[in-house]
Amino acid sequence: MRRLSSRLLAALAALAATPFLAGCFASGGDDSADGADGDATSGSRLRVALAFPPAEQLSPYGADATLLSRLGVSEGLTGMDANGSAAPALAQSWRRDGDKSWVFTLREARFQDGTDVTPAAVAAALTHAAEAEPAPGALTGVTLTAEPDGDRDVRVSTAEPDPVLPLRLASPSLAVFAEKAYKKKEEGKGAGRVDPVGTAAGPFELTKVNGATSAALDRFDDYWGGRAQASGIDARFIADGTARANALRTGELDIAEAVPVSQAATLDAALRKDTATTRTTSLLLNATSGPFEDPKLRAAAREAVDTAPLAEGVYEGYADPGAGVFGPAVTWADGKRVKPTGRAATAGGGRSAAPITLATYDNRPELPEAAQVLKQQLEKAGFEVELEVREYSRLEADALDGKFDAFVLARNTMLDTGDPVAVLAADYTCDGANNIAQLCDKDVDRAVAAAERTADPDKRQDAAMTAEAAVLGSDAVLPLVHQRIITGVGTSVRGVLFDPYERTLVGTGTRR
Repeated sequence: MRRLSSRLLAALAALAATPFLAGCFASGGDDSADGADGDATSGSRLRVALAFPPAEQLSPYGADATLLSRLGVSEGLTGMDANGSAAPALAQSWRRDGDKSWVFTLREARFQDGTDVTPAAVAAALTHAAEAEPAPGALTGVTLTAEPDGDRDVRVSTAEPDPVLPLRLASPSLAVFAEKAYKKKEEGKGAGRVDPVGTAAGPFELTKVNGATSAALDRFDDYWGGRAQASGIDARFIADGTARANALRTGELDIAEAVPVSQAATLDAALRKDTATTRTTSLLLNATSGPFEDPKLRAAAREAVDTAPLAEGVYEGYADPGAGVFGPAVTWADGKRVKPTGRAATAGGGRSAAPITLATYDNRPELPEAAQVLKQQLEKAGFEVELEVREYSRLEADALDGKFDAFVLARNTMLDTGDPVAVLAADYTCDGANNIAQLCDKDVDRAVAAAERTADPDKRQDAAMTAEAAVLGSDAVLPLVHQRIITGVGTSVRGVLFDPYERTLVGTGTRR
């Protein structure tokens, strides 16, 4: 009777949560169950192509985290709703307890290995994430501890007050896994490796990974939010955007993410769905070494760049000219934007005779084309430019190590935490874990730190815009365009999650 009662509570929790979660993001059509009898548990498998192959053995602590969340594998204590606020996930509720602690009450749920989601398991998972090296982007500048607090509660504390901790815990990089997922760490290797196969808590269980080529997932029938309508997912990692579009067109795929704009017109209108996202493509200039260490040369590059040919030409109207780090999908940003500060240096005729290396990746096919346009613009201004294009997984480490003078990056600014201040800290401060621009500026760090201390949501947005102005004033970050993402969806597919934050794609209602 005890187990029956637990299952009943889980079912009631799922029923209560379903209407709220279903309304979070636009779906790909009628979400009603298949069949007049309402039986949605015997659906077909979904064939899904993702643009980025695993780069870190599907570790949740890096770029691979979103592969797991988009396929419905992983889940954390919280999620994000359509307004960018924290929403219940494995935690059904939470409360702040003092300046530095939050208490999260867990729902009745199970991991995919059959073990229960307990306070001890959640605390251990968050501890592993806190000890990971390098730290997940969501924990940049944050010292976090977690411990059980009774039968259903987990206490999460930070060294400094963190007013956005529930939103931070919604990051895909802070997903919670069963105890057996965490492999014994090697000496000097931080928290060790995380094996997500059969150990996560989402509606789909990862059962097999074929390197960087494909993966198989089965429906997790004991998911707290109810059984998924698709019986499983056959996922393929296809870096070539044309190949993804062709596979959708020929019926080999049901869903193809990130269809290149160059392929959009070749797809029937019924097969393509475009979504405004919080993704900004920027030109990042290495502010620590090489030619762009000179502020005058960064200013010269800024004056050379014209974003109009990118938005209308390269992106064929599926983008807006860059306005700042945060674009139109961050709905409050434009009304609070501040003029860039600290631009004491101007181009003043300064030019570089030395060559610069401009790098980007081809997983998003628009980026090499955008880089080619930038190359021409910079060369017209007197720079000598060498262009380097690789697949992302073969480029990321060199980019983070500052081995390029300039880098074209497409970055979802709200992906890691949903907090604008957190992305500024991660990408543009001296200690930022994702600081490809190698920017280390005391005015930027001071503005970001002030924003981090601001708890009131409206005032925090104002402080974020002040910090953005300091970042843009450095000329190390040149926003180019704010993108709309095109998803290819088969005509028989329903319930795809068109998420502006690009964290989710397949959910319990996705089916064909």
